[in-house]
Parts: sequence; structure tokens; C-alpha cells
Amino acid sequence: MNQPTSVAPNRLAAKLNPPSPPAAQVLRKAVAEAVRAAQSARLVLVRAPAGFGKTTTMLQCRAQFEADGVETIWLTLDRSDNDPARFLACLAAAVAQLHGEQAAATDGALDIMERLAAHPSPFALFFDDFEHVTDPTVLDLVRELIANLPRRGQLVIGARSRPDLGLGRLRARGQLLEIDTTQLRFSAGEAAEFITGQRHIALGEADLAALYRKTEGWAAALWLASMSLERQEGRADFIARFSGSNDAVADYLADDVLARQSGTVRDFLLRTSILRHLNASLCDALLGRDDSAQLLAALEQANLFIQPIEGEPGTYRYHSLFAGFLRQQLRITMPGEEQRLHRAASDWHQAQGGIVPAIDHALDGGNLELALRLLQQHAEALLEEGRMHLLTRWFGAIPAAALAQAPMLVVVKTWALALSRGPREAMAVLEASGCAESTDPDVRAHLLALRPSLLTMMDRIEEACTAGMEALAQLPLSKPFAESMLINGMALILCSLGQYQQSHQMLDAARRKQGDGAGIFNRMYSESIEGILDLEGGRLRQASARFRLAVNTTHAPSYTHTHGNAFAGVLYADALYEANELRTAAHLFNVYVPLAKDVALADHMIIGYTRLARIAFTRGDIDMMLQYLSELEYTGYQRQLPRVVASAKLERSRMLLLQGNRVAAREELERANDTAVWTRVRALRLLAHDVEHFDLGRLRWEAHFGTATPDGTALDQIDAALAEAAAEGRVRRQLKLQLLRAIALHHAGQARAAQAAMLQALRDASGEGFIRLIVDEGPVAGLLVRRLQDSLRADPAARPDPLFSDYLLRLAQAFPPAEAEAEAETAAEAGPGAALAEPLTQKETRILALLADGYSNSALAEKLFVSDSTVRTHLRNINTKLHAQSRTQAVAIARKLGIIA
Repeated sequence: MNQPTSVAPNRLAAKLNPPSPPAAQVLRKAVAEAVRAAQSARLVLVRAPAGFGKTTTMLQCRAQFEADGVETIWLTLDRSDNDPARFLACLAAAVAQLHGEQAAATDGALDIMERLAAHPSPFALFFDDFEHVTDPTVLDLVRELIANLPRRGQLVIGARSRPDLGLGRLRARGQLLEIDTTQLRFSAGEAAEFITGQRHIALGEADLAALYRKTEGWAAALWLASMSLERQEGRADFIARFSGSNDAVADYLADDVLARQSGTVRDFLLRTSILRHLNASLCDALLGRDDSAQLLAALEQANLFIQPIEGEPGTYRYHSLFAGFLRQQLRITMPGEEQRLHRAASDWHQAQGGIVPAIDHALDGGNLELALRLLQQHAEALLEEGRMHLLTRWFGAIPAAALAQAPMLVVVKTWALALSRGPREAMAVLEASGCAESTDPDVRAHLLALRPSLLTMMDRIEEACTAGMEALAQLPLSKPFAESMLINGMALILCSLGQYQQSHQMLDAARRKQGDGAGIFNRMYSESIEGILDLEGGRLRQASARFRLAVNTTHAPSYTHTHGNAFAGVLYADALYEANELRTAAHLFNVYVPLAKDVALADHMIIGYTRLARIAFTRGDIDMMLQYLSELEYTGYQRQLPRVVASAKLERSRMLLLQGNRVAAREELERANDTAVWTRVRALRLLAHDVEHFDLGRLRWEAHFGTATPDGTALDQIDAALAEAAAEGRVRRQLKLQLLRAIALHHAGQARAAQAAMLQALRDASGEGFIRLIVDEGPVAGLLVRRLQDSLRADPAARPDPLFSDYLLRLAQAFPPAEAEAEAETAAEAGPGAALAEPLTQKETRILALLADGYSNSALAEKLFVSDSTVRTHLRNINTKLHAQSRTQAVAIARKLGIIA
């Protein structure tokens, strides 16, 4: 075999043969598909720092090409390939493989290009480790190669840095596909697949999420972490400690990244590692140099774990693990330098008006004196903006003794704790601080507002009212934020007591104060309470607008959705839920409910968790539905909120009723009957219980399963409750009770009366667009809506107005398909009661029971560890044996035969 003389045969073989794929790998389907679809691209550039899986991804793309019948060439490059003759020799050997020939001497680049142009079928050339190629001549050769590739040829390059190959021109011509860290970074799902599916390490969702946040989807870090996790018993503790200072990560970065850099670059990396965000001006001030802009550009060009900040030109950040590694190296190699650098960074940010990073650097550098001075100047302004989590984090880094001489900071800390971690921890801090003895009028102003606020959050509304009235008698207060919080808090308390007019008066007073420095948090608070008043008055559209405004109030550049705005966020998500915008509502609930849980807002937790449970139920995910309700119940016990516990049980009873489980629904309803809780709820106007409380739950059960004759229990009780709700002006409750009355009449066999009752309820509901209020009552409500629709279409004299017709259409579409209501109509004719000719198997009986609970096909497959097609086969067999036309009819027949409960 005549090998090129410039490359040893064994070395050439290593360069031409692709590496073996790792045993544990996640298929990057999205990347492979993007490459596969980029047929017009002459160059595919896979560019990312070390350890992001470039080579593995290229190997997967190569396998995809070959599966599609595209021939491939692989060439791994190294520094020796900066010799043009050697590079051409290696490339010639690769092209010879493409033609099924032995490597031979080449006449140069032109010969290689001609041979490629003459190749009769599609092909792809893979060049890996291209960052080693820096010689201008070799780069020119590759540019020529790209320019002269035939239409059926493509070049795929893997590199750590951006190669000088005229990328701008290729991009402008649509001949470039770039795959960078954004695409190569593992998604949360891919990370979970790698850890649990490929590495077979059992981790819970919370631990997986924490590990993903730490690694930012960096494949090498996930691999290194997985090797350590194999040897760890306390896996959660290890994940909490995992950082760039861990031995495996540190060794990898030290050997594979830092050791490759020049002394100037290493020094720059180490000293700037203390910065969360980097820009040229800050780096120059920190290091006393004037060339940081060029260094940052070089780092970006080299793709050295530095990422530009979107929307902030010239601003960057390091990958979190890389930054942690650099800081550890800084402490080892330059003791004491870290504190000086943090002080310099703090001073620079102060000069630029960046108070938040200035305080961050003061605390990170251990400069408590500077941090306290800055907090005394700016903490109240940040409180007014609602920066509760930020303030809590800062105060958590300051010893209590250091705050002893700053009582105003103690009260700011108490507010921040209350509105980020809940009232009990805040109350404990306040009582231990001794601030109650302060004579400072500014401190006293905050204390007067804090007490009723904390009591309200602890669900001690009656005590909060007494404390709030005493505080109101001392108005005006010297602090606008405290005064506005007090007035807003009293508006909420009076709303909960049913004193709506006084509540409105309080809100008007609060708004008048909001121009005096009360801040955007109080504006959000006022709008949210106004929305609650609207909602309880049945004004859904106006309430939704107020909740949207309240959420948007806190969308200043320095304030995001999640900075303490759980109060408005849960309410806005619930308005979207009522409008049947389930996907958006679920997303917002998942953002805001954990925050409401942290703060222990009882009504918000009840609303959030029950709505998430209902959305899961609607999707047929019964296990998730049960998980949400269990978490709500557990949280209620943990936070000593009996109303939350009882509400979880009440909602579980409602779900059992919708599943048709009469006995279990009744038993769970009785477990929810905490007399002390519901006696108190009857005396108050609490948002979570406007239409969901024990008395209404009992009426719902009676409407479905009780004695519903004209003289019977259910209708009598519903009519009495309707009269009471009307007298109290509780519009939403009236609508819900009207709906239950229609359902009770339906079960009593009074079809015409049921239809008339449903028509009245829907006419009342249509003006405000209530959807889930009706849909959440289940299949019988859906059946009545569709019957009403049909009767109005069939009766020309009825002629419903177009708006009402449109509402009926939207409402009918919000229910599951009409087949899902079949049980409500056909259970009585569910088929013969005789024994089956062919009995159901044990698995078929199990599937029937799960169908009765509401599981979707996909949820059934997951629960039974079978495929969707297997589930469909079982369903066909069940329908055949039961002579059923649908899954719902099969459930009805099985219940009549006593096969399932």
C-alpha cells in the first residue's frame, strides 16, 4: 500500500477513522434533523467549547447520512495539519477512501477537487477538531474546497472556535448552517434521559432539575457528575455541592482548557471570574488595563466558555461551572486578591448607578461595612419595587448581630421574608430583633403595617382586622410604603369580611398614596384586590383585566414575573383558567404556585393546586391530579393551615364524584368536614371558597346521587342556598348553584325543567364569559349544554341572539367530545345485565377501572408499562366483550354488571 510519505500509516489510520461513539449517549434528534434538512448548506459548522458533545453529535449526523445513503469521509485534524502538504496528503487519503481506492500521492488541491466533483453520488466530509488549523494557506485550501463542492457534496466541521472561512459570505448566500452551544446544550429532558436512561442513576425530578441548573446542559459536566453520583449515597447533598471546584470538573478544565491558554489570557480569566457579567469598561477598571475589549472579543472567538448576553451588546458571562472553577483557581494562586477585585467591582457599579451588583460584590467580597452602608441607602427603594427574594438573599448573608444597630434594615428584612418565605419566619425574626421597643417613628410606621399583614398571611383574619383598625387610627404614617401596605391589607381584610364598600374606600385611599413613593408592589396589590372584589361580584371580564394589569405592573426592566408577584400571578392564571385557556394557565400556575406556597398564601395555594389538579384531570393524567392534591394537603399540615387541608380533601371528593364513585366521594367529603374550618368559612368571604366549600360540595353530591324529586332533599337545599347567595350578592355562587339545580332536575328525570334551569344559568353566565365554572361540573353539564344547543337550533321561534349562540358554541367546545357524556345519558340502557359470554381478563378489568377514573390512553400506557397500541388493542377487546360502542359506554355497562365500582 503506497501511503503518503508525510504521514505514518498508523497515524493516518487514526486520523481517517472516526472515534467510537460513547456507550452512554443521548440521540440529538433535533440537531441531526437540522443537519439532514440543510441540503443547500455547503458548510455545517458545529462549534462549542470543550465537552459540549461536538464529536458525538457529528458521529450521530454521520450515521444519519449513511442511513440515508450519503457516503461520508472523516478526518480528525491536529496541529501538524497546519503544514499544507501534510493536510493535502491526509485529505487525498480520505478522498481515496470515498472512491474505494488506496491512498496515493496527489497532484494538489485541484486534483482533489476534481475527484470530488466527479463523484457520482451524494457525500459529506467531516473535519473534526478544526480549531487546530490556523495556517492561512490551509484555511485558504479549505475555503476553496467549500467554494468548489459539487451540489451533492457537503462539509461538516467541528471546532471549539470560529474558523476564518468566510462565514459571513456563506451565511449571506444561505450556504451555512451553524450549530452552536444553544443547540448542543442538553435540554432538561435530554439531561434526564442521559442520567436516568443512559447512566442508570436514579434521581428524583427535583434533583435532576438542580443538576441541570448547575451544569447548564454541558454534556461533559453531566458525565463527570454522573461518575461521582455512582459512588455517592447522599446524592441530593452532592448535587447541592456540585460546582467547578469538584475534583473531576476542575481536573478536566485545568488540563483541557486553562493549560492551553497564554499567561495573559489565564490572568484575565482568573481575575474576571468574580464577575457575573463582563464588559470592557468594567474589566479595564478591575484589572487596570485598556485592552479588555480585544481580550473579550478573542475569548468569544475562541469560544472559551464565554457567552454574550442577549440584548446587551458587548456584555458576556462565563458558564457557571467554568466561573466556579476559575474562582477556585484564583483563591489558590492569588490569596486575598478576590476581596480586592470585589471591592473594585462594587465601586465601578456604584459609579454606574448599578446598586444591585454593587451590593452583590460587597457581600461576595465579605465587605459587610460597605454592604450595610449601601443597604441603608437603597433597601427601602428595592422593597417598594417588590424585590423581596433579592433582599431576602442579601439579608441571609448578613449575621443578625450586624443588623442589630440598624432597626430599619430589620423591618425591611421582615417584609422581604414575609413576602418570599412566609409570615412565620418573618414573625420570628421580628420578635427576636427587639424592634418592637424602637421609638423611631419610621420603624414604628413599618411595625404598625407589619402586624396585620403577617396575621392575614397566617389566615388569622379576625385578629388581623383588630390590629389593622388600631393601626389605621394612627394614620398618617411617616413611610408611604408602610402606610400603603396597611391600607391595602385592610382592604383585603374588609373584603374577606364581606364589607365591600369599606374595602373600596380603602383601595381609593391606597391609590392616592401610590404617587408618594409607595412603589409598584403596592400598585400591584391594589389592582389585585380590586380584581378580587370584581370577581366576587361576578364581573369576570373586569377582574381579568385588573389581574392582567397587576401582573404587568411588575414588569419593569428590574422586575420579572417571579419576583414576589405570586399574589397577582395566581389570580391572573385563574382568570385564564376560567376562560379555558388551559395551556397558558398551567404554565403560569407552575410559575406562581411554588411562590405562593413559599409565602403560605392560603387562598392562592388552594386555587393554584386545585386548578392544576383539574387541568391534569382534563388531560387524563390522574396520577398527576392526585399528586397535586396530596401536595396541597401536605403543605396545609406543614404550614398549620387547616383550611388548606380541608380544601384538598374537598377537591378530592369532587374528583371522585366526577369519576362516578358515589361511595368514595361521600366518604372523602365527610373527611373534609372540619367543623371549625367551615363554620369560619361561612362567616367570611374568602376567594378560594366563593364557589367551592363544604356546603356546596354536599349539595353537588346530593344533585348527582341524592333524592332529587320536586319535594326531595337536593332541590330543597339548592333552592335555599340560592336564596341565601342572592341575598348576599354572591353572583358566582348563584351561577354554580343554578347549574347544580339543573343537574339535580336531570337526575330526577325532569328533562324540560332541567333544560329551563340550564338556559337560565347560561344566560346569566354568558355576559361575563364563564366557561370552566360550567365545564368543571362534568359530563352531565356537557350533556345539558348540548341538548340546549340542539333545542335552540330546532326551534325557530327561540332565535337566540348571536352573542349567546357564540357563547354556547365556545362552551360546548370546551367539554370533551359528546361521546364523553354518553354515560350520563345511556347508563340506564347500558346493555343486558346477564353474565358475559366471554369474561374479561384481569388486565382488562384493571383497564376498565382506570378508564372509570378518567385516565387517558397515554396515561394508561405509562401506568401499565405498555405501548399506546397495546392499550388500544385492550380497549377494542373490552368493547367487543361488553358490546359497547365507546370507552364511556363500556364503563357504564361494566358498572351495571358490577364488574367495577
